[in-house]
Amino acid sequence: MPDPIDRLNSLFGSAVSVAGSRVTVKDRTALAGPAMDQLVRAAVFGGEEEKHYARWLIWEIGQGVGVRASSIQDLYVARGRGEISGFTVPAINVRGMAYDTARSIFRTGIRMQAGAFILEIARSEIAYTEQRPSEYVAVMIAAALREGWLAPVFIQGDHFQVNAKKYAADKEAEVEAVKHLAREAVHAGFYNIDVDTSTLVDISKPNLDEQQRLNYEVGTELVTYVRSLEPKDVTISIGGEIGEVGTENSTVEELRAYMDGLNRSLPKGMIGLSKISVQSGTSHGGTVLADGSIADVKLDLDTLERLSKVARDEYGLAGAVQHGASTLTDDAFHNFPKRETAEIHLATNFQNMLYDHLPPELRQEMYAWLDVNAKDERKEKDSPEQFYYKTRKKAIGPFKQKLWSLPADTQVAVDRAYDEKFGFLFEQLGLRGTAEHVAKYVRAPEQHRPMPSDAHPAMAAAPDDPDAGE
Repeated sequence: MPDPIDRLNSLFGSAVSVAGSRVTVKDRTALAGPAMDQLVRAAVFGGEEEKHYARWLIWEIGQGVGVRASSIQDLYVARGRGEISGFTVPAINVRGMAYDTARSIFRTGIRMQAGAFILEIARSEIAYTEQRPSEYVAVMIAAALREGWLAPVFIQGDHFQVNAKKYAADKEAEVEAVKHLAREAVHAGFYNIDVDTSTLVDISKPNLDEQQRLNYEVGTELVTYVRSLEPKDVTISIGGEIGEVGTENSTVEELRAYMDGLNRSLPKGMIGLSKISVQSGTSHGGTVLADGSIADVKLDLDTLERLSKVARDEYGLAGAVQHGASTLTDDAFHNFPKRETAEIHLATNFQNMLYDHLPPELRQEMYAWLDVNAKDERKEKDSPEQFYYKTRKKAIGPFKQKLWSLPADTQVAVDRAYDEKFGFLFEQLGLRGTAEHVAKYVRAPEQHRPMPSDAHPAMAAAPDDPDAGE
């Protein structure tokens, strides 16, 4: 039986060579072919040794051709200085069918010369989609390589959130859990992190500073910790949040209370936030009605515009971030760049599109799994449509391999739907031509990693290799 590492090394023929702990790409065009499909499957579904090696190989190939995990910090700093404007960065939560979804995003970026977009996954999504950071980074970079992308890749940890109930029960344990995830994520290549301590806001306190105090104090602790994890020549883009999505709309006064408290608490000279997430009328996933349709959203664009302006003018941030936007109606998206919203987060609607295209028998199999494994989440008044809509994200991880192996005609239909939707969104958000901004402001340094020690130890970097772990 062929050795799995030898098999992976031979996938690209002479176009990619591995010598010691160095990978050399001799023919970039070979990366945009079926061999990459095999490599990324090994990174996700292979044995442990095969997974580690495939993920390392994808990372090193990306280093060689400039497809590198990158921070969007300098682009956002330029936005805060007023040097660039007129577009809104979509942060897209890639949940199911991750490789093919990301391929569609990169295809769209190439077609529209758009570079200012983020691929992200939240703390909760990492769990229920069964995508740990090292896997997620490998899949996103592989998708970029498969489509011929040759630019930085912005990968973000979304809602690295402190759970209020767990914090109340054990403060140190809950904060340490977020730190542990940050360590794992940054090590994997997440150079954009959204720290979310907005769950700790206490509106029963007598004034805004007291209401936001835990938010900015715990936020400061996490920002400081994330900064301590930064690789050489990388400044991680860190976002904060002042209002939990789905609650009351944020105000300028709340933004100032949080930002003033955070900036006052940060160690002297430390770089702070690049953006601020606010609440302006949306909710994560939208509000599902009994018939399965989504309720209309009362989006307060004036609030969003006002908060973005204050964030830029008074604090030098890129602006405000809008969460829970993917289920808005199509006629809403052009408003975000007009109102100079820095970033919007898009997730659930792509999941909805995937479920809509699944073969009926697979969808029913996933729903049957939910009937058993998510039954505790069914509320007495929930219609079947409401129950499945709210819980079906939980089936993505257990059915990951089947979602990666859809029938050819289904795959074609999903790809076509995604290409159309991403093209529409990128156009509405003003992303056409933003690759030029990325090329001007973003410098992604090479970061080589030693070969995993469990993969052909004799080939791995020696301890005295000056480039090992660089």
